[in-house]
Amino acid sequence: MSDSLKEAVKGKYAAAARMVQSGKVGSCCTSGGCFGGCNYTPEETIGLPRELLNASFGCGNPTALADLKEGEVVLDLGSGAGLDVLLSAPRVGPKGKAYGLDMTDEMLALAEEYRRQSGLTNVEFLKGDIENIPLPDNHVDVIISNCVINLAADKARVLKEAFRVLKPGGRLAVSDMVWRREVPAWLRQNVELWTDCIAGALTEAEYRQLLEEAGFIDVELEITWIFGPSDLPEGFLTADMERQVASHADSLASAFIRARKPERT
Repeated sequence: MSDSLKEAVKGKYAAAARMVQSGKVGSCCTSGGCFGGCNYTPEETIGLPRELLNASFGCGNPTALADLKEGEVVLDLGSGAGLDVLLSAPRVGPKGKAYGLDMTDEMLALAEEYRRQSGLTNVEFLKGDIENIPLPDNHVDVIISNCVINLAADKARVLKEAFRVLKPGGRLAVSDMVWRREVPAWLRQNVELWTDCIAGALTEAEYRQLLEEAGFIDVELEITWIFGPSDLPEGFLTADMERQVASHADSLASAFIRARKPERT
């Protein structure tokens, strides 16, 4: 990730974490649903602090997608305040492990506090970049991520790193933003829109290609929500940005992306 873009992303989500710490709603989940609909059920989130839900910036529910099993090791790329990590930990159980990786100190501080409140002992939050995952080769069974890979400048590197740390036969199950068709270059290069999970989205074809180039097989991409002009959360963009994006809103979608590392590589 270029230094300027990386700092812009860190600044955006550090500010969001501070909003949550001050008691304000700092997420895309402003009216009962995340950016594109996260589909967390009340049963899943029972017992979790409301503040944790307010600190979620997702566009789906990768924990429902991942089919986690007892004893597995799961890694959440760009774990933020830790919602998907804390949902994953009970599913893999005490013999499993749930890692969260994030680069923003303020989000990591929130995640550690929510981990403490949860009482879960099979959770660990790591500081680092998703382009350089601080775990050894062939270490995790499942990688999840929720509306984060689009924020990285070097997505090919992210997916190669994900492939590296997965065990043979390991699974990738992420929610992310995608473009359904090509859009103007100015839109895909705007830093403000990039930090808002819009400009940095890959097209469907690009996502498939990068996953396959990284070594993944059985690639599946399922569109879960197509955005209309009224679907962007209120206050998510400036008025000027909303006007510029509105004419291309139906080109933007949230998607579930699945892939698998071969048993032998």
